[in-house]
Amino acid sequence: MDSNKKAEIRETQLEERLLRIKQLENEILEREKNLKNKENAKKQILLRLSPSLWNDIAAWAEDDFRSINGQIEFLLAEAVKRRKN
Repeated sequence: MDSNKKAEIRETQLEERLLRIKQLENEILEREKNLKNKENAKKQILLRLSPSLWNDIAAWAEDDFRSINGQIEFLLAEAVKRRKN
């Protein structure tokens, strides 16, 4: 086999390897994206509150321009921050 043919074969092999590497890289990026989405997904909980507490939180949320859900999440996050300090 002449050197040109060998070079062509080698080039084809390298291109195939590069293509496979790019495919693997895309698979890894997709897995990382899925993991990040999974970590960032919010957990749902059932929370029972008295009507008076609900009304107080609703009024507070309105004052802070938040939804009730957002207000509860804010309050819990603040409580956790304070506990850590």
